[in-house]
Amino acid sequence: MSQPTFETLLYAVEDGIATITLNRPERMNAFTARMMKDLIEVFDLTDADDAVKVVIITGAGRAFCAGADLGAGGATFDRTSPQALEREEGKVGDVYRDGGGRVTLRMYDSLKPIIGAINGAAVGVGVTMQLPMDIRMASTEAKFGFVFARRGINPEAASSWFLSRLVGLQTALEWCYTGRVFPAQEALDKGLVRSLHAPDDLLPAARALAREIADNTAPVSIALTRQLLWRMAGAAHPMEAHKADSRAIQSRGASGDAKEGVTSFLEKRAPVYPNRVSSDLPDIWPGWEEPEFR
Repeated sequence: MSQPTFETLLYAVEDGIATITLNRPERMNAFTARMMKDLIEVFDLTDADDAVKVVIITGAGRAFCAGADLGAGGATFDRTSPQALEREEGKVGDVYRDGGGRVTLRMYDSLKPIIGAINGAAVGVGVTMQLPMDIRMASTEAKFGFVFARRGINPEAASSWFLSRLVGLQTALEWCYTGRVFPAQEALDKGLVRSLHAPDDLLPAARALAREIADNTAPVSIALTRQLLWRMAGAAHPMEAHKADSRAIQSRGASGDAKEGVTSFLEKRAPVYPNRVSSDLPDIWPGWEEPEFR
């Protein structure tokens, strides 16, 4: 099956693994309104495609993403300037929705696990877009920076929700207060990334991890697991998790996947899970309403 094409991304699916590559290498993969739209569309695609079990996202060339494209100079972040017109569809009332936030909220809702293979410089939205990825692996040559205060703006992409949950409030505040660019080793030490790899080893390592997930786990179980862990990160009480867990276990326990998971284990063979995310994902969130931007 031919894969769709995007203006700012490369997209390929092979053996259950979708690879999304930010593809503006001549601009260090700088973020634009078009990239925002492409990223939202590509995650709609991965969710709908049962052939996709895991998503890897990386960058073309020497950068992952150098932040917002600053080609408009001092008007870059001015939502009343001409280059903001492409964002008009995201305007609610008199407020232009932040493009990075629209991307990270879409990633947050992903039904497939997301592995970031951070191959180079990642600053501004180039680092905040990573925060809802489930696992981040980085090249030893990668650099990171929450540089917003040095550009006269503030953290975006819902990073004020995501970042402190990953690295703690003190580290989050230091990185955002100073706006300094820091090396991959510091990102590892503080828990922003899972592991560091030589540049040539990064994608193979990400694919090996994706392969372990794709070959051994039930896609519907993974989709539920992702929802449970991310949604419960902000829950007011563990009872909310207990209610969702209970509904999920009741549904999954009677599923073909559960029968296959136990049988394949006892028979010492690779599982072949029959259920599909597109048709068999149970609703374990009765009354759940997606928050609206108001």
